[in-house]
Amino acid sequence: MSSAVSSTTSSASTAASNALITSTGIGSGLDISAIVSELTTAEGSAQQTQLTDQQNSLNAQISAFGTFSSALSTLQATLTTLETPSELAGFTATVGDKTVASASAGDAAAAGTYSLEVQNLATAATLTSQPLASSDAVVGTGTLQISVGGASTSVQIDSSNDTLAGIAAAINGATGNPGVTASIITATDGARLVLSGAATGAANAITVTETDGGSGLASVTNLTQTQAAQDANFTINGYAATSASNVVTGALSGVTLSLLAASAANTPTTLTIAPNTANAQTSIGTFVTALNGVLSAIQSLTGYDATTQTAGALNGNATLEAFQDQLENILDTVTTGASGSSGISSLADLGITADANSGALDTNSTTLSNALASNLSAVGSFLGGTKGLATQIGNLVTQYTQAGGLLDSINQGLKTGLSNIANQQTQLNAELATYSATLTTQYNAMDAAVAALKETETYLTAEFDPSSTSSSSSSSANSSLGSGNLST
Repeated sequence: MSSAVSSTTSSASTAASNALITSTGIGSGLDISAIVSELTTAEGSAQQTQLTDQQNSLNAQISAFGTFSSALSTLQATLTTLETPSELAGFTATVGDKTVASASAGDAAAAGTYSLEVQNLATAATLTSQPLASSDAVVGTGTLQISVGGASTSVQIDSSNDTLAGIAAAINGATGNPGVTASIITATDGARLVLSGAATGAANAITVTETDGGSGLASVTNLTQTQAAQDANFTINGYAATSASNVVTGALSGVTLSLLAASAANTPTTLTIAPNTANAQTSIGTFVTALNGVLSAIQSLTGYDATTQTAGALNGNATLEAFQDQLENILDTVTTGASGSSGISSLADLGITADANSGALDTNSTTLSNALASNLSAVGSFLGGTKGLATQIGNLVTQYTQAGGLLDSINQGLKTGLSNIANQQTQLNAELATYSATLTTQYNAMDAAVAALKETETYLTAEFDPSSTSSSSSSSANSSLGSGNLST
């Protein structure tokens, strides 16, 4: 019987071990996978929570610094016009009679109202030949010299291009053409060669001569001047002036005139040069809005909401606090040397003040408009130039936003922190995988031992209690079938 018991126990152990290959918990009835999973989770819970909290914190900081950086970039984009006084302190030029002329004003212009009268426009020369039968009519051969001012070129006419059309094409295609265009006008009395100058002004008269000693090209050298090359004549405040071009740049400092037509006799029009306060006001308004955006971002990111008991992602951050301190010092700047009622020495002189409750900047549009109208140049000097308020803010912002600057360094540090957390997460996952495998092995060994004991119990019961053999055998068979094991 002893031998039989030993044999049966051995078979039971083997059967139990085989069963464990496909399903755990057969011997003990325990859900080993669930138990191991819960124990593994509990084992890594504290460290996992710490890593997750650190990762969330770093991501929140990266997002917050991104918000701050975006606000700075928006502010920086508004400073370009303010940093250059000449761009802010621009002028507009307006001509009363827009059919006579138009005008534009540059940095060197000065405000004022002038009287403008145009006697005649600058014109380019036009010469016309006598009519021939058609454009294909043969003219003759020889050498034409076309001159405009001090420039000239020679055009050889031979049997290949001795028609009116051929001569026009030869002139247009001549190397070194001094600025003459040849065309043909065909009317009821015949075809004419027309030479038109490209440049206006009395110095750009056109002359055409035959230089080969012959007269074969007489019909295209004896030309009639249908329009003379002449300078424009006009007056500013009654003073006569001339220009070879209808675009006049030297008559009035900083002003470009585009002459369009002669004035009606003895009827001057007005030319008004005035500060371009509309553009300046828009530029300053955009700047104030962007500045408020930065201040709002700092307040939101570093503040604390007592009602919700929620702190900003960068609450207590030294970088943002330092920036805010430096920015406020610049905004409180009062320039020295400004004097008189038109002097601009602070933002308050422009109608820009801080709200006592929110700290945001408010703009009094009337005060700003008056300041711009009374002394636009002083406003430009206060904001721009080497020591201008906008220039100082621009330099401060650049320290933070430039490549390799403060924000770049901070961002790189935060990304390094995330990389370190990722490495720690990988290490933790590996450790927990090992821990899980060890628990699984131990529970499976326990389960195999329990299964073997149960088989032994069943055998011994059958041996010592024959009356239960039938029911035990039936139970064992059902148990074996239920567990997926068959024995022979």
